[in-house]
Amino acid sequence: MTDVQTLPAGASGAWAAGLRRGLRRGAQRLHLSLAAGVEAASPVPIALAATLLLSAYFVLLPGVDLAVSALVYDPVAGFAAASDPALKALRKSSSWVMGLTLLALIVIAIRGWWTGWREARRALFLICGLALASGVVVNGLFKSLWGRARPVQIETFGGEAQFTGAWTVTDQCLSNCSFVSGEASSAAWLAAVAVVMTPQTWRATVIPIAFAYAAALSLNRLLFGGHFLSDIVLSWAITALVLCLLHRLMLHCPVAARRSRRLRRLNRRPSPVAAAI
Repeated sequence: MTDVQTLPAGASGAWAAGLRRGLRRGAQRLHLSLAAGVEAASPVPIALAATLLLSAYFVLLPGVDLAVSALVYDPVAGFAAASDPALKALRKSSSWVMGLTLLALIVIAIRGWWTGWREARRALFLICGLALASGVVVNGLFKSLWGRARPVQIETFGGEAQFTGAWTVTDQCLSNCSFVSGEASSAAWLAAVAVVMTPQTWRATVIPIAFAYAAALSLNRLLFGGHFLSDIVLSWAITALVLCLLHRLMLHCPVAARRSRRLRRLNRRPSPVAAAI
């Protein structure tokens, strides 16, 4: 006869109660996110509007991509910058910077259990942001499904594939395609790390340097013929939009929820005058 192991009644009840609390917190965060997302000054609608406007620009003017790539293309040498040692070193440096940055965030997240949970939440937000924005949305969704050929692959620049505009789903590329840029998304994430984690006293110095480095990494892909301008710009916009949404759910909404709970508790307390009577 097979023994069937079951959780004690107390343990199963505690697990169910914890699950219900987690679901209530998640629902409250979603409610607060939806309520705050309609504010015009919120980062979410700003990022969404930027993504839509940039998308409309490149869809209506697809020739911009060809014109910009043509500026860095030589009919004889091709995309000559791809063999430049300094630019190759710049691209290689991103792996080290990304790795060290991610390692530092993991350390901060783990240390947050014993020290400041506020910094740990920020680190966890950025780790999740990299996985969701660059990993799932950009590389997992767009680069896998849109099928846009890279500049070096199209006929205009010595390849065999046909040029297609931004947001056009096609079959000119089978894997690791051009729309949108994964490295530009990672670069945008690095800039977000600087914005979120840099202390106030260092922000004026660190943030401009981080954005300059991220922009250089992104434009490097244009010089190499690896991506069109729209791939890079829209990758930044999409990454920013995903990060803004995640920030609202993971950082903004919990704070709003705590404030709401404090207000409810204060409203339930009897006033000193009423208590005296």
